[in-house]
Amino acid sequence: MHDRIKRRLVKTGQASFRTFILFAVLFNILCLFKPAPVSAEGQASPVQSIADSQIESLGIDEIKEYWEKVASEYGGFLPESQKGSFMEFVKGEKNFDLKQWAGGFVRYMFHELFVHTKLLGTLILLTVFSMLLQTMQNAFNQPAVSKAAYGVIYLVLVILALNSFHVAMTYAQETIDEMMGFMIALLPLLLALMASVGSIAAAAFFHPVIVFLVSTSGLLVKNFVLPLLFLSALLSIVSTMSEHHKVSQLASLLRKVAAGTLALFFTVFLTVMSVQGAATAVTDGVTIKAAKFVTGNFIPVVGRMFTDAADTVMSASVLLKNTVGIVGMAMLLIMAAFPAIKVLALAFIYSLAAAILQPLGGGSIIECLSIIGKSVLYIFASLATVCIMFFLAVTLIVAAGNITLMVR
Repeated sequence: MHDRIKRRLVKTGQASFRTFILFAVLFNILCLFKPAPVSAEGQASPVQSIADSQIESLGIDEIKEYWEKVASEYGGFLPESQKGSFMEFVKGEKNFDLKQWAGGFVRYMFHELFVHTKLLGTLILLTVFSMLLQTMQNAFNQPAVSKAAYGVIYLVLVILALNSFHVAMTYAQETIDEMMGFMIALLPLLLALMASVGSIAAAAFFHPVIVFLVSTSGLLVKNFVLPLLFLSALLSIVSTMSEHHKVSQLASLLRKVAAGTLALFFTVFLTVMSVQGAATAVTDGVTIKAAKFVTGNFIPVVGRMFTDAADTVMSASVLLKNTVGIVGMAMLLIMAAFPAIKVLALAFIYSLAAAILQPLGGGSIIECLSIIGKSVLYIFASLATVCIMFFLAVTLIVAAGNITLMVR
């Protein structure tokens, strides 16, 4: 009695499985033989046809908005060949030219340096004027008036320096916000394409983990690392005002805490993403390979047909995933590069002012300018670290899908 029930259950399960396979075969055949656009060179390949049809159905409106914002804001520094819509780059109608983009970055760097020449002139004039006051104090022996005037000029310089630091920090925070928004818009698209090539376990792992890590990294740098750097710069400047009351050690401690926090989170981010992501990708590849073997060898007539159709659809999805991933990585670099150049130009101006004015004397003022230059460089490093983390996140998602395909 029990043997009969078991045999019936096995037959029922086999029938259900065959029905599911037939439905899957019909669906993939319909996808495979969907009419594709005919180019001037003839009929496109099945893989390219499916990829083109998938491109048209992608929800990339938010990504387009980010691209249009970058193109409208910084398009004046780029050649005409690099100006185009997001879809033109995804479809391959336009290609990223590294030399032309590098030329655009160099032009933007010189533009920012030229814009900040007014700031450089202001710093030089105020510093020279303060040194003249010190000379007059020694010559006319009127310390009270000269010290008051020197203190006013020094406070003006400090306010100017802290304002520049705050501007650089605002640039970094706004850029991190934009990169976070872009990543949140790009991730569902990449994970959906990743799942379509069979990386279901990897997509299920990446979805919550990468959203958490991306959001945490942006919020950590914006609300913890950058304020610590600002407080460290402020304390360092305060230490230059007095020879007896110093807080330079506290400023150094805050700077080390900020740098250590950033380095620790970067290590955790990279370790979790790379190790666990690769493991889930290999698991997906082995699972798909086993399913292909069973389907192709134990299902008569339609088994091989099903695996061939599935391979074609997956190959198209892999092609599209890699294209979208590469374009997304390029956009991340572009979104971070221009603000980073702006921050770097500001740091260079303060370091240049300190280097030019050091032979004239004025130790505390020169030290203040040097402190701001170094502190702005820390902002640049923080922004670059966040960009690298986001860049590696997209790279690892693309690589995980390719590992699955390789194992398959």
